[in-house]
Amino acid sequence: MKKNDFITLEIEDIGVGGEGIGKAEGVTFFVKDAIVGDVIEARITKLKKHYGYARLMKILKPSGKRKEAKCPVARQCGGCQIQEMDYGEQLKFKERKVRNNLERIGGFDRAFLGRVMEPICGMEEPFRYRNKAQYPIGTDREGYPVAGFYAGRTHQIIPNMVCALGKEINTQVLEVVLDFMREFQIPAYSEETGRGLLRHVLIRTGFHTGEIMVCFIVNGTRIPHTDELTGRLRKLPGMTSITMNINCDNTNVIMGKEIRLLWGKEYITDYIGEIKYQISPLSFYQVNPVQTEVLYGLACEYAGLTGNETVWDLYCGIGTISLFLAGKAKQVYGVEIIPQAIEDARKNADINGIENAEFYAGKAEEVLPDYYRKYETEHPEEHAHADVIVVDPPRKGCDQRLLETMVRMEAKRIVYVSCDSATLARDLKYLCGNGYEMKKVRTVDMFPHTVHVETVVLLSHKSPDSHIDIKVEFGEGKGKVPLEAIAERAKKYQPKPKITYKMIQEYVEKKYGFKVHTAYIAEVKRSLGMTMYDAPNAVEELNQPRKHPLKEKVEAIKDALKYFEVI
Repeated sequence: MKKNDFITLEIEDIGVGGEGIGKAEGVTFFVKDAIVGDVIEARITKLKKHYGYARLMKILKPSGKRKEAKCPVARQCGGCQIQEMDYGEQLKFKERKVRNNLERIGGFDRAFLGRVMEPICGMEEPFRYRNKAQYPIGTDREGYPVAGFYAGRTHQIIPNMVCALGKEINTQVLEVVLDFMREFQIPAYSEETGRGLLRHVLIRTGFHTGEIMVCFIVNGTRIPHTDELTGRLRKLPGMTSITMNINCDNTNVIMGKEIRLLWGKEYITDYIGEIKYQISPLSFYQVNPVQTEVLYGLACEYAGLTGNETVWDLYCGIGTISLFLAGKAKQVYGVEIIPQAIEDARKNADINGIENAEFYAGKAEEVLPDYYRKYETEHPEEHAHADVIVVDPPRKGCDQRLLETMVRMEAKRIVYVSCDSATLARDLKYLCGNGYEMKKVRTVDMFPHTVHVETVVLLSHKSPDSHIDIKVEFGEGKGKVPLEAIAERAKKYQPKPKITYKMIQEYVEKKYGFKVHTAYIAEVKRSLGMTMYDAPNAVEELNQPRKHPLKEKVEAIKDALKYFEVI
């Protein structure tokens, strides 16, 4: 076999990215858009010794788990990786993905997971659930402006204004914008040249209020004929906020920092349960309001609040979970790195009349440890304490310093909300190895037709069965510990130098003659139950099948770890 050869595959499994997995002549192939049970014809696009990638060319025999996609460009667009999979099978896949990561990365026993994992929370109607859409704007071959979504792993725009996951109003907004651009010759931004004005159109919808926000991300400081543009958009039902975001940088980051109001309010409002939220263009707000209520309801249930607890909500965003918890807690403290989000959180507390929630701007991994140290300095006879800690970190998971501080604070319960089960499993392994035990796990399908899934975990602090009092006397004489001996040992003590991934790579290359990727080292360390915080990108890269090392490289890495006395 070689690249561009055609092969026949029976798809037997599914990868973490939703790709179908089949074998031909002993080689494992990963095929996008293939479903378990399909028999397909595929063309090899990349071939290694033991695995390869192939493009689906023809479905010879469709799987019983295959469904026709509602979106006509589902395969080209990078948004929905598994829209052609039966929804029930999607839910099974996501549960299995979380379970496998907890078992493989976290080291939790399969039977134990069977006891603590609760059934996944799916959706009755898994379409039209997104309250937010960001459409890149480009130019077609004829020079006309187009809107759509990027093809997977590219910045090529697939024209599509009728996304099956977004609200119907999005199509009407885009039609107005593109007509305006054609009529007044407003140029779309080009990443290649750095020229052009309109980069993206952000649309947000209040599911409960019906309010609509449109934000134009522009490569400039003004939009010509603004009054005409806003006048046309204002005719659409529910239009509440029209703003402009300035982003003149040559970057893949969508949003700039400056927002200018063009018409209406600077925000829209919406509800999760009974809590009202103000949402600005830069606010982080969950995109699926139906499942968000389910997710936060679970977090609140797991927190087990009675009205007497102090709660820390870390990575709190605009206070969505914090305000949910405040109604049942004595005091809630929220921490978020984005200052604008903290401003929104405080406003949201005010408009809901919530007085027992305070918010701090800063990194959670800095704010909580600083609070811990300051509290113990000011109260030397006391121990900084929280009854419940709730964490909802980004995909990279919790910082090591934050995990250490959480352990020292000895909260009765930790509720971990995760959008990446790989880093979740890594962090749970640390927490459960340092005084906590996992009580409940439940996945929530926040993003139907994609490979992403949210998970809520309840951790409970282990209480000792008994206490032993030990009296130690220092000084000279029988049964006493000599202070001079302790001082002498302290003088001789030298902390071990930090062993870096680069040192391990250099050792392997010098001794074995080949190079090893940092993700390979991370995979070996993970298999040995070790943390990988000095290479955070390795965790993300391990989601790609190509990063699993061959046996000879595993042994070489283990040899290096032994040489440096890491193991």
